[in-house]
Amino acid sequence: MTKTSGNENFYHAVSLSGGKDSSALLLLMIEKGMPIDAVISADTGMEFPEMYNHLAKLDDLLYRERGIHITTLRHPHGFEWLMFDEPKQKSSCLENRARLGIPPYGNGWPGIKVRWCTGQLKTHLISKEVNRLKKEKNALHYVGIAADEAWRCKDEQYPLVDWKITEAQALQICYSRGFDFGGLYEIYRRASCWCCPLQRIDELRKLRTHHPELWARLREMDNRARAMFGPGPLGQFKKDWSVERLEERFAREEKALPKGKGNANGL
Repeated sequence: MTKTSGNENFYHAVSLSGGKDSSALLLLMIEKGMPIDAVISADTGMEFPEMYNHLAKLDDLLYRERGIHITTLRHPHGFEWLMFDEPKQKSSCLENRARLGIPPYGNGWPGIKVRWCTGQLKTHLISKEVNRLKKEKNALHYVGIAADEAWRCKDEQYPLVDWKITEAQALQICYSRGFDFGGLYEIYRRASCWCCPLQRIDELRKLRTHHPELWARLREMDNRARAMFGPGPLGQFKKDWSVERLEERFAREEKALPKGKGNANGL
């Protein structure tokens, strides 16, 4: 799946989400002496603190080994502005919101059908920069997709697939080189945005236990969303669940546990 560049004048751009697969890809490309001209990352502003520390550690290594820094792309306003303040402009949207009594601004909580966060804070930013590099510098774009998710591959460069490295192996590659993500993968299945409504309930339970300061922020955001958008999809964190209802549920579960016993999920 990966093109061999030979002596052609390709520009080599690596996407870095900060997760185990893209991190393993970058580490192996550095070790193997593969050309790297740019490493591109999109910052949603809603990553775990441990993830920001991990990215800083990767950046230090990249600068020591290759003399370049990670190029970090950011939306000019960020997640909370998009969620609560972005003005709506389409007349059909404005009419629908007026009919429902919803303010003419803000996207509300993202959901399965409308994942505006991924589009505006990640995909659009990365795609725009990669397309520019392809056009101006004849860039090859390297993406960290593991061999057991090869079905996700499109028309880019996927060395982990070529090397038959699985997701589990990618994580071990990071661990063996001293990149432990601050323990995130020991707690959570994915090290993505902490406020994501698409997380499983058990992941949110872990967030409440291991990152109470982020859980408190999530409760504040949820209260604001419900007050602003009401009980519909824009104001509802998860189907059938607000964060406050989850807080009540988790508190009841915690109270029901025998004294000195932790949660069955290690919480």
